Amino acid sequence: MAFQFSTASRNAALDAIETAIGTGAILRIRSGTVPATVATADAGTVLASLTLPSDWLAAASGGSKAKAGTWEDTSADATGTAAHFRIYASDGTTAHIQGTVTATGGGGDLQLDNTNIAVAQAVTITGFTLTAGGA
Repeated sequence: MAFQFSTASRNAALDAIETAIGTGAILRIRSGTVPATVATADAGTVLASLTLPSDWLAAASGGSKAKAGTWEDTSADATGTAAHFRIYASDGTTAHIQGTVTATGGGGDLQLDNTNIAVAQAVTITGFTLTAGGA
């Protein structure tokens, strides 16, 4: 049998993730294939880069934790198709979370208004939720 955790335990674990990454977290949206692990070297071209709000995730509730505030890059760095993302500590080099990117409603780990990014366009993240396993 797999481990099961109470909602309170799952919420605490999710809140600890935001605390461990800290304020000033940096989100980079990239082209190309998601690396094998978050410890693997960066891959693809950085299309958009933004510093997340100081309190970038809402308090965990019901075993999940959604983005808080506005996540937007007002001027994309490069042209390409968004395929994956990484969230780094404020140092911009220590990666903590990675996943897939799709357009809104596409089911990616991170969803944005448009996956076809042109240099200097605004890029708005429309959905991001962490969900703890073990329910």
